[in-house]
Amino acid sequence: MRILIIGEGGRESALAAKLQNDSRISKMFFANGNATTDVIGKNVHLSEIKELRDFAIKEKIDLTIVGPEAPLVAGIKDEFKKHDLKVFGPTQKVASLEGSKAFSKKFMQTYDIKTAKAVVFDSYNEAKEYVQTQQYPLVIKASGLAGGKGVVICDTLEEAEATIHDFMIRRIYGDAGIRLVIEEYLQGFEASIIAFSNGEKLFPCVAAKDYKKAGNGDTGPNTGGMGSVAPSPEFTQEHYADFEKNILEPTITGLKAEGFGFKGIIFFGLMVTKNGAYLLEYNMRFGDPETQVLMALMENNLLDVIQDCMEGKDIELKFKDEKAVCLVMCSGGYPRNIEIGFEITGEEKLKHSKLLYAGAVSKGDKVVSNGGRVLNIVATGATYEDARKKVYEDAGHVHFDYGFYREDIGKF
Repeated sequence: MRILIIGEGGRESALAAKLQNDSRISKMFFANGNATTDVIGKNVHLSEIKELRDFAIKEKIDLTIVGPEAPLVAGIKDEFKKHDLKVFGPTQKVASLEGSKAFSKKFMQTYDIKTAKAVVFDSYNEAKEYVQTQQYPLVIKASGLAGGKGVVICDTLEEAEATIHDFMIRRIYGDAGIRLVIEEYLQGFEASIIAFSNGEKLFPCVAAKDYKKAGNGDTGPNTGGMGSVAPSPEFTQEHYADFEKNILEPTITGLKAEGFGFKGIIFFGLMVTKNGAYLLEYNMRFGDPETQVLMALMENNLLDVIQDCMEGKDIELKFKDEKAVCLVMCSGGYPRNIEIGFEITGEEKLKHSKLLYAGAVSKGDKVVSNGGRVLNIVATGATYEDARKKVYEDAGHVHFDYGFYREDIGKF
């Protein structure tokens, strides 16, 4: 088989590492890839859907796996399908469950999926009037894709009005913020559940915990994720039963009712409160950095799982009875202003963990930083502390100028 993986982060490195020893795969290509995928297969510099389509036709690609959300929302599945090219992922319409928070919120409300109370606004003045009558904190979300940054928790009316102005008038996230979802604030802990879809049923992985804030103790600005652990230490069997009854099953009902059957991934972003689990958002692809810990624990052959889903077969997911920890090392200044181009050293000194490059590229015989989240260090152990010790001991050997990471990933 010849496989194309679209994306260039640690998630794509984790998928590649999971697939690399499968004897059925003769060649893997990555658009655009990174320093890890460059070793496993071949990086190709393509971004436009038509370029990717033409490449897949030319190279006789048997399966395309899409990592990031943007190509799915732009309709890559639809375009590839016209040419009998197989994509593990949803159509453009179904990808709107991630691409439009307004669309997904309406879907949740229609099918009684447990979620925060919310109102959608297209009018700047109506949104401003609404927040003057609400209790705080209040959550304001840009409806469109904003790189994981279009969600603001507002503690005061002044903050809410400023956020509405930033999104709808200043358009700091472009067209993503011209429609807003304003919803009640839920207090609790977050959990992520990634499920495989075979077109009819959903098959969930173990829950993962993602660390969003840049600083220790969950301080500082929101990021794309500073680390992850699996299974989530806080997410109990009781929480799972609540999720299954009030979120998973009605989601399956809604997908069927809307004709949204697809072969791919659906990611449930949850907030677990004293009143149970609430659905914050859907993502229609593998999460990052959750995929890194899930692939480390998954006992199944990943290609088997994907092929069975593509053929509409039921699957049985199996995970090691261990704990996994992923630490993300970032460029100085992330998630705001970053500098790139710094040499990364020390990979050969890792003894206990796996290093997965993300925002890093090969330059001659060197690897240099090329993004905000530069690399991931992943380990498993009998306990969270065992895995954590491995990761942090090895992190001490890896260096690039101005690099930083949180010191409390996996610490409970």
